[in-house]
Amino acid sequence: MARRPASFSRVAQPVRSIWHRFAFGLLITAAFALMLVGKADILLIERARVTVGDAVTPILEALSEPAATVSQAIQRTQDFMQLHDKLVALEAENARLRNWREVAQRLDAENLALRRIAAFVPPPNARFVSGRIIADSGGPFVHSALLNVGERHGVRRGLAVVSDTGFVGSIVEVGQRHSRVLLITDLNSQVPVLVEQTRDPAVAIGQNTDRLKLQYLPQNADVSPGDRIVTSGHGGMFPAGLALGVVTSVSDRGVTMKPTVDYARLEYVRLLDYNLEGVVGGTKAANRHTVLPIAPEDRAGRQSR
Repeated sequence: MARRPASFSRVAQPVRSIWHRFAFGLLITAAFALMLVGKADILLIERARVTVGDAVTPILEALSEPAATVSQAIQRTQDFMQLHDKLVALEAENARLRNWREVAQRLDAENLALRRIAAFVPPPNARFVSGRIIADSGGPFVHSALLNVGERHGVRRGLAVVSDTGFVGSIVEVGQRHSRVLLITDLNSQVPVLVEQTRDPAVAIGQNTDRLKLQYLPQNADVSPGDRIVTSGHGGMFPAGLALGVVTSVSDRGVTMKPTVDYARLEYVRLLDYNLEGVVGGTKAANRHTVLPIAPEDRAGRQSR
């Protein structure tokens, strides 16, 4: 019984040495044979490859499942580790929201009481038309855009155009099926605004760049970078409180602001109609033609007609 392993090793040793001696040659011979068979019968090799693939697929799938299971377990462990931090952050945010809710309810009650005392007349409800920008000026001298809504959709000159982030511009040209909006970044755009925090009035003027300039601020105006700028409603053309931008710099050269609207990604807009006709000029028709300047390309087109 003790001699069987030794006898087996004596028999296996010559076979192993022969295999090591001729293994390389056999593999090369098998490779050439497969190449010759592949050249002679491509369909046969293709069927063999498909058959081998079908036979190996269940094995690979079985081997991949433990790896996927381990990966999912690691991911779930990481999620559980981050869950505590997220829970703490959500609880803190929920507490802040509850505080803001209490402040908002108190301010709403105070606002309602003050409106009753002052016999405040609220602004009319806005009618709106949604549209899509189908073209823009594309030039350095005129900042305007063409919309796919016009007079047949209830659009008229002077309407305020807004997006989901803020004030975009105003309608300066209306056709039956299209209208043109003059962006607030255009050099011809001048919008009465307020510094939201201090309520200082000013006029936001476009510069044909991605920045606007605030002019006609009071001498004692307290303006700082980060202050929000909103429409004031002065002049009766635009409703008050529409977000326009944020102050970026205050220097001796003036106050500049950045619009809240990303015009490079602007696609859908909303046209607000508060039935505001303005207080500049004598008649409604005069208001519609004198409150907002016409873009240079529009003016040239009308003169050519």
